[in-house]
Amino acid sequence: MACRIKILSENLSNKIAAGEVVERPASVVKEMVENSLDAGATEIVVEIEVGGKRLIKVSDNGCGMSREDALLALERHATSKIATDGDLLAISTLGFRGEALPSIASVSRCTLSSREKGSVEGTEIYGEGGGIRHVKARGMAEGTVIEVRNLFFNTPARLKFLKSTETEAGHVSDHLTRLALSRPDVRFVYLSDGRVVFRALNGDLRERVASLLGRTIASELFPVLCEDGEMRIHGLAARPECSRSTASHLFTFVNGRFVRDRVVQHAVLQAYRRFLEKGRYPVAVLFLSLPTGDVDMNVHPTKHEVRFREQSRVHDFIVSAAEGVLQSTPWIRKAVSAPASPAAVTETVAERKVSGVRESLGVYQARLETPVSRELPIRHEAARPMPPRTLAESPGQGQEQEYNKGFFSSLAVIGQYAGIYLVCSDGEDLVLLDQHAAHERVAFERLRREFTNGSVESQGLLFPEVMEFSHTESTVVDEHLPALRKLGFVLEDFGGTAKVVQSVPRMLAEREFIRVLRDVVEELSSLGRSRSFMDIQEDILMRMACHSVVRGVHSLAAVEISALLAALDSVGFATNCPHGRPVFRRISRSDVEKMFKRA
Repeated sequence: MACRIKILSENLSNKIAAGEVVERPASVVKEMVENSLDAGATEIVVEIEVGGKRLIKVSDNGCGMSREDALLALERHATSKIATDGDLLAISTLGFRGEALPSIASVSRCTLSSREKGSVEGTEIYGEGGGIRHVKARGMAEGTVIEVRNLFFNTPARLKFLKSTETEAGHVSDHLTRLALSRPDVRFVYLSDGRVVFRALNGDLRERVASLLGRTIASELFPVLCEDGEMRIHGLAARPECSRSTASHLFTFVNGRFVRDRVVQHAVLQAYRRFLEKGRYPVAVLFLSLPTGDVDMNVHPTKHEVRFREQSRVHDFIVSAAEGVLQSTPWIRKAVSAPASPAAVTETVAERKVSGVRESLGVYQARLETPVSRELPIRHEAARPMPPRTLAESPGQGQEQEYNKGFFSSLAVIGQYAGIYLVCSDGEDLVLLDQHAAHERVAFERLRREFTNGSVESQGLLFPEVMEFSHTESTVVDEHLPALRKLGFVLEDFGGTAKVVQSVPRMLAEREFIRVLRDVVEELSSLGRSRSFMDIQEDILMRMACHSVVRGVHSLAAVEISALLAALDSVGFATNCPHGRPVFRRISRSDVEKMFKRA
C-alpha cells in the first residue's frame, strides 16, 4: 500500500516558511535591515519601487560575508547567531532563526552581493524562486547589498492580497521608523521611487525622534531613566496633550528589539491612566533592558511578542519608571536661572527702587490732571502680598523661598470666570484653570495617600443613616465590610437587608455620601467575575474624590484660591484630573493679539 504521508520538497518548505516570515514588502525590509544591524552596519540605505512590489534594495557597510558564508546564508536554518540550545535562552541579536533570506529568495528574484572586510573582491549570487542561477565575483565596497525584485512572482495568490503602492510604502516607512528609532547611532536613508522619504543622521535619541516624528513632538518629550538591579529602562515620554487616538506613536523596545507586547504596553498605559481620557494613547519611546535569560524572544514568527520570566516585576518596574516622570509634571515647571551675584542683586534692587519712584510720580501727576471717575469700578490684578520676614531670616532665605515656589503658586490670580474657571497670568501668558478638576486631583491624591497608609480618614455621623439594600447588595456589603471600612465607611446591621451608616469618609461628610456608597457597592459587586479589588480601588477613590469637591458654579474666596494653588503644587500629576481631563490651559500673548488683529 502506497504511503499517504510524504516529505515536502525543500522549495515547498521554503514557501511555507515564507508565508510566516514574509507577509508583505515591509516584512522583507524589516528582516534585511535587522541583518544589517546585526552585521554592525553604521549606514543603511533602503530603496523601494512601487511600494516594494517591483524592487526592494538594502545596502549596508557592515562586516560583509565571504563567498562560502554567502552561499550558506541562502540555506534554511543557516545562521551565525546561535549554535546550541542554550543560545536560544540568551539571544542578543535581532535575527537568529536563519529563515529570512531563504524564505525571501523562494518567492522573489533575489541578488545577494557581499564583500567581507579585508577581502579583495566581493561575491554576487543570483537566484529565482529559491534556486541559485549563478555565482560570480564582483567589485564592490565592503558590506552587503541585497536586491529583491518581483516579490511573490511565483505565488500569485499572495501577490493579489497586497494593497496599493501608497499603502505598502507606508508599511515600509513604519517598519523603518521603528528600526531607526531603535538605533540612533546608525545612519538611515529611505528612498521610494527615487524620492528621499527621510534621511536620519546618526546622533542621540532626541535628534532621531525629531527627524522621524517631527520637531514639535520632540520638544514635548521628557527623559525617562530608571534602574533596578540588572533591569533598566530609558527613553523619552511626552506630555499628555500629545496623545493620539491609536498606539501608533507608542514605541517600546526590549533589549533593542521593537515589540508590541501586551505587558509592556499595558504598563505604559497604566502609568498614563491619570492623564489620558479613554481611547487616547501616549507618545513615548522607551527602551527596556534586562538579562537575556529573563526574556524569551522565540515566541512569535514576527518576533513582535516576548515572554518575561518575571512578568509582574517587569510590569511594575515600567509603571514605576514612567510614573516617576509624569508625577513631577516637568512640562509645567519653570526653568529658573541661577541666583545672581550679590553685587548684581544690589544693583537690581537699586534700579527697581528708582523705577518705582518714577512710576509713583507719574501716577500722582496723572491723578492731578484727570479726576477719578466713580461710575466705573476698576478691577486691578490681585497682587500677592509678600510674607513678613522674621528677624532670623536673611534676604537670601527669602530669595530661596521664591526660587523654590511651585508653578501654580507663582501664578498671579486675576479672578474667576463663570464661577467655574480661575483666570490667572503667568508672565505674558494667560492661564485658565478648571477649579473642579484641580480640586478633584488634590482630593484624589489625598484619598489615595490615606488609603495606602491604612485607611481613609472617616468621620462619625451625628445622626446615623439607615440604608436599605437589595439581597444581592446586602451580601456584597457583608462580604466586603473590611474593604468598606478601609475606604472610610463604617456600617452595622440594622435588621434584614438594612444597614446603619455610622461613619463616612471625612471628605464626604457634607456631600452625597449615600449616593457614593451605593456606587461603591455596585463597583464591589463586580469583583470575582472579571476584576479584583486592586483593579477597582482607584476607580472607587476617583468617584469619591469627584463627589467630595466643588462642582458646577462655585465662587471661591482669595484665601481658598491660594490654598488650592498651593495644594496643586504639593501633589503629583497636577496637570490633569484623575479622569484625564486637563486642569489648566495656557493662552499665549501672541494668540490673544491674533484674536484682536494686532499680530
